Amino acid sequence: MKSYHFRRLALAAAIVSALAFPLPSHAVVQKGQAAPPIKVVSTSGQPITLNNYKGYVLVIDFFATWCPPCREAIPHLVTLNRKYGKQGLQILGLSLDEGDEQGVKEFIASKRINYPVAFASQDIQADYGLRSLPTVYVISRKGVVTEKFQGGSEETLRSIEALIKKLLAEP
Repeated sequence: MKSYHFRRLALAAAIVSALAFPLPSHAVVQKGQAAPPIKVVSTSGQPITLNNYKGYVLVIDFFATWCPPCREAIPHLVTLNRKYGKQGLQILGLSLDEGDEQGVKEFIASKRINYPVAFASQDIQADYGLRSLPTVYVISRKGVVTEKFQGGSEETLRSIEALIKKLLAEP
C-alpha cells in the first residue's frame, strides 16, 4: 500500500514539475549543427536572412547597448570586418535592446559600426540559446555553427579572429 501511494505521489510531483518548468520549445543550436534560421530587418530597413550569407564566414554578435563588455567588443568586430571583409567575412549585429530603435541607431553611429544591425526576436534568442551578453556565433561558409563565444575578453576576441582566419582559408 505504501508503495502505491509513493508512486502516485512521485507521478503527481513529476507532472507538477513538468507543468511548472516546461522544456523550451526550441532546441538550442550546438557546435557542428546548421545555424538556425534568421529573418530580421536591419535598422536601415534591409531584410536579412541566413541566405544572404551563403558562401561567407558569418559572425553573429548578440549584444545590447547597455552591456559594458558588448560595448568594448564592438570596436574589435568593426576592425575584423574592415580587415577580413574583402576575404569573405560578414558580421551581423543582433541587438537585445527592446523598443529603443532610435537609441540603437545612435549607438551604431557613435561606435561607427560598419556591418548590419537588427533586433533579435525572442525566437532567435531561444534558437541560439542566449544566456549572457555578449554572445558571438561563428558560422562557416557552409552555414554550420563552428563555435560559440561568450564574453568580450581579449583572449575571446583573439580566439574569434584566429577562427575567422582558419575558416576563411578553407574552400
